[in-house]
This record gives sequence, C-alpha cells and structure tokens, in this order.
Amino acid sequence: MKHARSTLAKLTEVAIRRYNMIEEGDRILIAVSGGKDSSCLAWDLALKRQWWDVPFEIAACHVATDLASAGYSNPVDDSWLKAKMADWNIPFVRIDVPVAGRLKPSETMNCYWCATQRRTELMKYAQANGFNKLALGHHMDDILETLLMNMMRKGEFATMPPVMPYRKYPLTVIRPLALCEERQIIACADELGLTSHTCTCSFNLDGERKKTKRLIDQITGGSSHVKRNIFASMSRIRPDYLA
Repeated sequence: MKHARSTLAKLTEVAIRRYNMIEEGDRILIAVSGGKDSSCLAWDLALKRQWWDVPFEIAACHVATDLASAGYSNPVDDSWLKAKMADWNIPFVRIDVPVAGRLKPSETMNCYWCATQRRTELMKYAQANGFNKLALGHHMDDILETLLMNMMRKGEFATMPPVMPYRKYPLTVIRPLALCEERQIIACADELGLTSHTCTCSFNLDGERKKTKRLIDQITGGSSHVKRNIFASMSRIRPDYLA
C-alpha cells in the first residue's frame, strides 16, 4: 500500500479503536457525497471489513439534491461514484432530496439547512433499512473549524464528536476520519485517483467555514502538532480553570 493510503488507514484504525466505533454485527451506512473525504472513507472501510476483529457490514448512500437546477452548485455526475462503489464491493443507493425546493419563500439557502436536510434523509433511510450506524467523512480540520465557529458565534464549547448517538433515532454517527488532517485525505485521494471528482457548491465559496479555516491556519501556522494539541484539549477539560 502506498504511503498516503497507509497513513490514512493507520489513523482511521486508531480512531476506530480509541472511540470504539465498530462493534460486532454493526450495519454501517456510509454517506458518500462524491467528494474526496467520503470516498476515501468508503475505500478504507471496504478494506477494513476484510480483516477487522469483528464482522460488520457496510453500504453506501448518495444524497442527490436539486441545488444544481436551482443554481447553487455545479451539476454532479454520480455514475463514477456508483462504479467506484461496485469496484470496492460496497452496495450503493442514491436518494433524491429537493433541498432547495423545501425552502420557504422568505428563506435563503445556507450550509446548515442543506446539511440538515441531507442528514435527516440519511437517518430515515438508515433506520428504514436496518442500519445502526451512519459513517460520515468529517476529518480533524472539520472538527476544529466547527469548534472555533461555535465558540466565536454561539459562545459554546461544542463540535462534531467522533461518536455521537442520536436521541431521536436508534442510530449512532461515527467519524472514522476524526484523526486525519485534510491534507492527508487529499494525498490519499491523489493516490486513489479521486481528486478529479469533487462535490462543488458555489453559493458559499467564501462562507464562515472557509474564513474559520484561514483563521486556524494563521493560529497554528500550518503545524500538525498544534492542530492535534487543540483537538486533544477537547478531552482534557480542567473545570477548575474555566469560568
């Protein structure tokens, strides 16, 4: 296995074991957008399924939206994604969700609305088809950006945890890429030949998340060590030194 793929595989193994993400008999639905993150995640879980300590099942689900027809994004041909899942022996399904069509006349499109609509449909599909876990492609940079955004905009110390049981659904979200930096996923996608396929969204090209990404780059100076220290601080809370 080439270097970048090996690095990602090792980091996901550490994350899965550290947070006990996979248990015997799990049926895991992987949300595949067509982007580098979820595609690398699907590739990795397909390999781990062959040798992991306990047996588990996986399938992939792609949520197709009406954003392109509404002028919010570029058209995405997901036929390559279906073919790639077949190559990796992952059952694949596509569901169509009218994200833009569900907006009320007074509402405007935003990332939170779109993500919520897609996530809800994924959870409904997972529950209806006997899956008990939903695997999402969020990586360490996503988690740190969300942490900082919540601190600055909401005054909350909260982010996307590696494992999150849902209260409303008999379903647990897992994020096996939680210990992977985005640069490591990009390198893995390059080795897998996936970088020419990406999901593009034009209505929020310079939104809050991208601004926060630039801020984190400034704070850390691009240092992996500093990023990982910030990540580790979330599980090393010292209440006596907090207001």
